[in-house]
Amino acid sequence: MNYQFNKILFGAFITGLLATACSDDDPISDGKPDPTNPTEQRMFSVAGAIHDEIPGNGNGGTVLYGFTKEQANDPEFEINAFEKGSPVKSQRTARLQSSVDGSIIFNIAYGGDVGGEFSKYRVNGGDNYEQFGGVVNISQYAGTAPRWVKLYDGDKTGVAVSVSTPEVTVDEEGNYLHTRGLATVVAIDFEEVVIANVKQFEIPLTEEEEKQGYHIYRLDAPALNAAGDKLIIGTWMGKTDPLTGLSDESAYDRLGSKSLVVDYPSLENPKIITSTVGHGDTSGYRSGNASLGDDGYIYQFSSRETTGGSRVMRISPDGEYDDSYELNLDEQLGVTNAYIESWKNVGNGFAYVMYRHDGSPAADFNDAGDVQSFVARVDLKAGTAENVNLPSHQNNYMNQYQGWAVDGDEVYISFSPVGEDGNIYILNSLTGEVKKGAKLINQPGNHFIGVW
Repeated sequence: MNYQFNKILFGAFITGLLATACSDDDPISDGKPDPTNPTEQRMFSVAGAIHDEIPGNGNGGTVLYGFTKEQANDPEFEINAFEKGSPVKSQRTARLQSSVDGSIIFNIAYGGDVGGEFSKYRVNGGDNYEQFGGVVNISQYAGTAPRWVKLYDGDKTGVAVSVSTPEVTVDEEGNYLHTRGLATVVAIDFEEVVIANVKQFEIPLTEEEEKQGYHIYRLDAPALNAAGDKLIIGTWMGKTDPLTGLSDESAYDRLGSKSLVVDYPSLENPKIITSTVGHGDTSGYRSGNASLGDDGYIYQFSSRETTGGSRVMRISPDGEYDDSYELNLDEQLGVTNAYIESWKNVGNGFAYVMYRHDGSPAADFNDAGDVQSFVARVDLKAGTAENVNLPSHQNNYMNQYQGWAVDGDEVYISFSPVGEDGNIYILNSLTGEVKKGAKLINQPGNHFIGVW
């Protein structure tokens, strides 16, 4: 592939797009999360994932329903999102973000004819989601199913990331050299609704790692450091069999958890950092798996570990792994192979996680091998974790869970079995208290994927 030629065309195309993109004159809240300042009039949204032929898969689209803080805390208030909610632009399960105060929902359509289209909506309650501020489509760079998150910079920016299908390179004699994809990082200006910056580059690993066939297969879950000058991006490791040039399907080691670091806002100077604490991927799944803590460190969890369950690691303010820190959920929760499915760093030095483990009860809503999920409260400073007392049900499947709404010391989550009614629950991050909130009305095969 002629990358120099592609870069010239790419730069010209971006210039044209930036000149013609839609603009938005409506301001967005610039308040950063402040755990000491809960918002009395905060709006919330709950998202429901619709199934297609297979119950629980969420591949039939997404709906939203808006409500007030008073309604969220009322166990008598019913939220019937699947019957009375607003559809979201997304062929499959939408990847949603919200403003700090919950008054705006940000969406990049996932799949379909509008895949890669960024838009934003005012949350007016019920099914009233008012689109405003224009639209910009990033599919030319990040594909029609981009991985993306909102940066915690005052609701100003979102970053989407992707890697093209990795290509095998051999020398003139046909000897295997390496496998690499082309990484893309796209910054979206939420206020103007334009593409603020785009960069593309290869992501080489060490010579020895590449000889063995290792490569970066996926990027996800960017997080901005405290100084606002480094972007930490999670990775998913892939491996090629050097003898055949085909994907290595064996249970290979992942050589330490890795992240991609780029300068921000330039998105330049990419480099790979490696943890010796974790040995799994750092890309997460539907949930952002890295976030900035109160102490200036970025906390990140691993998945698909080859040496036990998910680890919580931390990255220093200057963008390097701090291998003196490790939180092992297996040890803290007394389980084997804890697998973090979703998490939220909620301030006050605490995080909440949804996880499964070896021996989790099998779900019975389909035959896909899905299992029950659990919730734990994690003290990031002390390096400890404890289970949260929530209703137990084998169909509490949370692998696609995304949304944790934080309001002061309180964390709002949706919690219900697939295809069955449940509730909003309010978790107090300081005391560990659990309070039942509004009732969630479900439909067979569907499930809830979060509160924003």
